[in-house]
Amino acid sequence: MRRKGGRLILIEVGVVLAIALVLILIMPVMLSEFRLNLLGRFLSLAIVALGIDLIWGYTGLLSLGHGIFFGLGGYAIAMYLKLQVPSGELPDFMSLYGVTELPWFWHPFYSFPFTIVAVVLIPGLLAGILGYLVFRNRLKGVYFSILTQAATIVFFNFFNGQQQLFNGTNGLIDFTTLFGTTVSDAKTQFVFYILTVVFLAITYGVCRWLTSGRFGRLLIAIRDDESRVRFSGYDPTDFKVVVFAVSGAIAGIAGAFYTLQSGSVSPRAMDIAFSIEMVIWVAVGGRATLIGAIVGALLVNYARAFLSEQFAEIWLFFQGALFLIVVTVLPDGIVGWLRSQNIPLFNRPQQIPTYPTLEEDAQVQHERQNLRN
Repeated sequence: MRRKGGRLILIEVGVVLAIALVLILIMPVMLSEFRLNLLGRFLSLAIVALGIDLIWGYTGLLSLGHGIFFGLGGYAIAMYLKLQVPSGELPDFMSLYGVTELPWFWHPFYSFPFTIVAVVLIPGLLAGILGYLVFRNRLKGVYFSILTQAATIVFFNFFNGQQQLFNGTNGLIDFTTLFGTTVSDAKTQFVFYILTVVFLAITYGVCRWLTSGRFGRLLIAIRDDESRVRFSGYDPTDFKVVVFAVSGAIAGIAGAFYTLQSGSVSPRAMDIAFSIEMVIWVAVGGRATLIGAIVGALLVNYARAFLSEQFAEIWLFFQGALFLIVVTVLPDGIVGWLRSQNIPLFNRPQQIPTYPTLEEDAQVQHERQNLRN
């Protein structure tokens, strides 16, 4: 069994590396500069979709507020970029609102190492604190979803109303230089694209590692029957806080890469609708599959881009119809349906359910056979 499991892991690693090489070596040749930038944005959205699948698909925590962590990661890297101005000058938007001195919390973002840490740590810590306050009171299900949605409203209104600090509704835009190179230059954007592909592969590996072994089985047990996990001697609160914090940090990384490639970040990243879209991506691709989260994010966003170009006035109806069809016809998502049809995906066996049915229990079958004899 160990030898077989090791072989499957090597196959999966090989497939991931092959896909990454295709994205890095072949796609830049096939796509125009604009289309490649669009792909890079969608790949960064696939990163946050992995975080959603980690907490929703495997742990059963439906978050409707992941736009908060996505937006915080974007604002962190954007603040560093806006400070790439001559010494003594302020970001351009601040002069429009009469700001004469840089706010104190902007000063640390002069440092690139601090910014990189902030992109990961600020969303992760916020998610951990929020998760601890919620999970210690044993709130779950719809109550957890409502709380995360309420938090989204709070952060959206805060950033939307801070013109002097974050340029309000317009957000942070017009990034100029990074390490002496122009941010919007094609070569710089290509570097961002490659980094996005690399971090997507790393994030996939981290999520696969977390959902495998004992930790992964505990997450599934919490999802299926949290009370029994608690009675078994485990504290679900600790595990849920950790996985929620990791998911928040992943969203922050995704937000930073999306901001670098889109050239802006605004409170719209923290809008409720955007957080719900993230959940739709995972639902379309397939929960508790990881690869389904990536497929769903790419499929839905590419469909939206194509339909908005071809049918500018009615493309939202197509998007809604796509989601309704998937929910009603493919409740397990695209990847879940492929697995139900015994179509191998990475040759990875399905997760063992928390409670095997009596028909599959070896001891029950043995006793039944003895009774017949």
